[in-house]
Amino acid sequence: MILTFCGAAGTVTGSCYWLQTDRCQFLVDCGMFQGSKTLKELNYGPFPFDPKDISFVLLTHAHIDHSGLIPKLVKQGFAGQVFATSGTVDLLTYMLPDSGGIQEMEVERLNRRNAWRGRPAVTPIYGKEDAQAALSSFSSVEYEEWCDVGSGVRARYWNAGHILGSASIEVEVSSGDRDARPSRLLFSGDIGPDHKLLHPDPEAPGNWDWVCCEATYGGRPRVDVTPEHRRIVLAEEVNNALERGGNLLIPAFAVERTQELLLDLGALFDQGRIPPAPVFLDSPLAIRATEVFEKNASDLEDLPAVGASFRRPNIRFTESVDESKLIARVNGGAIIIAGSGMCDAGRIRHHLKQNLWRSNATVLLVGYQAPGSLGALLASGVEAVTIFGEELRVQAAIRQIDVYSGHADGDELVDWLTDRLPVKSAIFLTHGEEEALAAMRDGLKAKGVDPELIVIPQLDDAVDLSADQVAIRLKRKAVRLAPEAARGLDWHNDLAEFSLLLREKMETAADDRSRRKIMRRVARALDATERE
Repeated sequence: MILTFCGAAGTVTGSCYWLQTDRCQFLVDCGMFQGSKTLKELNYGPFPFDPKDISFVLLTHAHIDHSGLIPKLVKQGFAGQVFATSGTVDLLTYMLPDSGGIQEMEVERLNRRNAWRGRPAVTPIYGKEDAQAALSSFSSVEYEEWCDVGSGVRARYWNAGHILGSASIEVEVSSGDRDARPSRLLFSGDIGPDHKLLHPDPEAPGNWDWVCCEATYGGRPRVDVTPEHRRIVLAEEVNNALERGGNLLIPAFAVERTQELLLDLGALFDQGRIPPAPVFLDSPLAIRATEVFEKNASDLEDLPAVGASFRRPNIRFTESVDESKLIARVNGGAIIIAGSGMCDAGRIRHHLKQNLWRSNATVLLVGYQAPGSLGALLASGVEAVTIFGEELRVQAAIRQIDVYSGHADGDELVDWLTDRLPVKSAIFLTHGEEEALAAMRDGLKAKGVDPELIVIPQLDDAVDLSADQVAIRLKRKAVRLAPEAARGLDWHNDLAEFSLLLREKMETAADDRSRRKIMRRVARALDATERE
């Protein structure tokens, strides 16, 4: 039995585990890489496996970094079933076609620029039709019920408390030997925090052979946030932003984060703690996701305490492109919620282009920002960014709060994992940046977990789970991307920063003679590099 880490290893996004047994091959998750351009280029390349050989997929939840390459998998020959909870299936009915539409639109825009520059055209990873076709592969499963999913493999889904439909997946793999005990594996998926709005606390049984556990917020403790404290923080940010006179932009993930914001804004409006400003939910996907939440209201917690509806008279759902364009006429006093949460796609980029240069505008980041993403650059305090090929000076106030996280913090992750003990063979830490993974390892050691059991794989590492010494048998099966290239910023980010620095030097130079001198120096440096 071979386990290969095809994504979210040494980095956060692109979750994908490939298991090869003596009877079948299957995936747990098939997610899209997000962040720097270098990392996202992996989405366009070949899978490290043949999709035609994959028997089935077990999907932890609907977020695109866990599900976003399923249409590509189907397009390239996968003919099996994708098993997921009904909440996940409902969400992906809208999320995957939306992902395909965004890719088609962005590639169309890129190809226009490529044509101007004499570069070859590129094709999207998949389009809307591919995503629609992939949806026929999905099969719904119930929480806590065993499901025979493939030859010698059965699975059981446990609430992960992360988003609607999210799950940790228990997997049992049997060999052809009737007398042999099945191998037991647990894939955490993304673990939600304790006492999260809308969802019960995460759960799963214990006593495993192997556990693959996420470490997104490893080493990062958070203060336990009550609903009232969260609303106090949000009210302060909203009031301060509106007092500045400009618009408040909230880049938000369409699923879960948007619905949490709608509930809290509604409560604050009802209590008169923020002025009744117009709110534009400018995201077709978020609107559809909100409808899914309304459909699944009976499975959600907390709704009666804050009102059973996500809607208010001053909250406007703007679905069409024409409606979205009209928002550009609003120069101040509005709250605009739009995707994507990391500012790398969707309608939020249009609103950023309209507002970032305004000194009275505010951008409020309410979720995780992957290294290299536009949201992460804004959070770091850059003076200028490039959107749709145009450079924009950042004059707006950039604010960031961490009271809406859908992830367990470092201490909660360690507690969740130690509650699953004993683990006989290995704990694989994935879905985290380098520092978070190291902190998670140290936290487990401090709880008395044997360090020999804790393994931190890199992208495309593989391990033979039938071997005795798991920790020393990690091997790289392919080299798609060096470990250091999967982390943080890449040369595209460095080039953008250098371009901004060069422009600043040129603009502040004393005269044209000084500017020509700067350009000659840069040219000489480039010539010297070529000679090397």
